[in-house]
Amino acid sequence: MQQHETHAGHTPHAGHTGDAHGHHEVHGHTHAPAGATWPTAVRATLHCLTGCAIGEVLGMVIGTALGWGNTPTTVLAIALAFFFGYSLTLRGILTAGVGFRTAFRVALAADTLSIAVMELIDNGVIALWPSAMDAKLADAVFWFSLAVSLVIAFAVTTPVNKWMIGRGKGHAVVHRYHH
Repeated sequence: MQQHETHAGHTPHAGHTGDAHGHHEVHGHTHAPAGATWPTAVRATLHCLTGCAIGEVLGMVIGTALGWGNTPTTVLAIALAFFFGYSLTLRGILTAGVGFRTAFRVALAADTLSIAVMELIDNGVIALWPSAMDAKLADAVFWFSLAVSLVIAFAVTTPVNKWMIGRGKGHAVVHRYHH
C-alpha cells in the first residue's frame, strides 16, 4: 500500500510503504514512526485550542448571560469545547473525502485526550483564580482569567500532543487524511 501522507515531517519516497500500525517499510526495513517535532505539536495544539476556545468562550458567555450558576455554565462550556474541537477536525477529514463514520472515529481518536487535558487545565485555572468563577461578562477578570487559562492549557497540552504524535496517535492520525 503506497502512503501519501507525512508523519511528523517525514516525506514518503519511492519504495516506502506503511502497515496498519504506523510502521514504515523502506527498502525492506521496518521503522517506527519518526518522533514529532515541536512545530508539529504546536500546530496540533493550536488547532485543538481553537475549537476549545470557541466552545469554552461561547459556553461561558451563554451561561453567564443567562444567569446560570457555575456548575451548569462550566458543563456547557466543556461540552461546547469538545463539540467545536471535534467539529473542526471532522471538517478537515470530511473535506478529504472520508465518510462521516470513519471521520468521526478519527476525530475522536485524534482529539479526545488533547481536548480533555486542555479542558482540565483551563477549567482548573478558572476554578482556582480568585473571583473568576463569580465574574460577569463586563468584568475584566472574566476575560483576563479566561485568556490566561487558555494560554496555560496550551502550554501544558503541547507536550502531550508531541508525545502522542511521536507515537502515531492524536493528530498524527488526522494527518494520514491530508494530501
